[in-house]
Amino acid sequence: MQIVDISATTSSAPSLRMKGIWPTIRSYIFWQHERGTLHYDIMVTLILLFLFSSPYWINFNDKPVPRTLHQTDVVVTLDGQGGLLYEISASAVTGTNDGSVHDQLLHVIEPISGAVSIVRYEGIFDHSGKVQGYRVWVKRQ
Repeated sequence: MQIVDISATTSSAPSLRMKGIWPTIRSYIFWQHERGTLHYDIMVTLILLFLFSSPYWINFNDKPVPRTLHQTDVVVTLDGQGGLLYEISASAVTGTNDGSVHDQLLHVIEPISGAVSIVRYEGIFDHSGKVQGYRVWVKRQ
């Protein structure tokens, strides 16, 4: 009758398995596999998984820089009747009476579009009644 030592066979199995894993991990780290092989595809897949899933777990603190608008922020559109419609921020106008507001609006518009005449203008108000900007209809001269 032959006696077999079971402890010798079971203890050597994990070490054989670990001896096979470490060279594979080392070959992944040093990128030693040829294109088109299974291991190459696994490496590329792991890299892509990291690239696409890392923003969910890692805060890179990369936020867009808030754009500060120029004091004379002006939006120009066509008014549909052959004229131009300007929307000008209220911070560009400091006048309190009608004549000074008209002159300051003209002072903001003329560098943009040249010689124009203001047909009419109206204030853009927020929910509390404060002027946020002006709509100005102009005609080119």
